[in-house]
Formats: sequence, structure tokens, C-alpha cells
Amino acid sequence: MKPDFETMPWTELRAYILDRRDDSEAFHTFIRRCKPRPNSTGYDFPHTEEGRQQMEEIFRQKLNGEL
Repeated sequence: MKPDFETMPWTELRAYILDRRDDSEAFHTFIRRCKPRPNSTGYDFPHTEEGRQQMEEIFRQKLNGEL
């Protein structure tokens, strides 16, 4: 019997996910409950080829320490 992921404390759910990486139900609950960090930058790219290219450029800059 699986635990109730909706009521499970976040830290326990995270530990559960790390132990059972193939449990997609737990993973989706975890992602749904994640909140962005207070100082994080949000990006809203269009779902187009141009948006994909813009996103790749941002990732490249972050990986290279340019942002």
C-alpha cells in the first residue's frame, strides 16, 4: 500500500522520491508541491522553435557562469 503523498511532509516525500525514483505518482505530487525560490528568476518562453532557442541560450549562459 502506497502512502498518501498529498499529506506526506515535503521532506519525507523528497526522501521517498530519492529511494523510489520509478514511482511516477510520487514524483508528480512532488513536482506539483514544489515552490520556486523567493529570489529565483522566472522565464516564460513561447512553445516555438524560437522559444526553444532562447531557452537553450539562457541555459548555456547559466552553465558558463555568464548569468
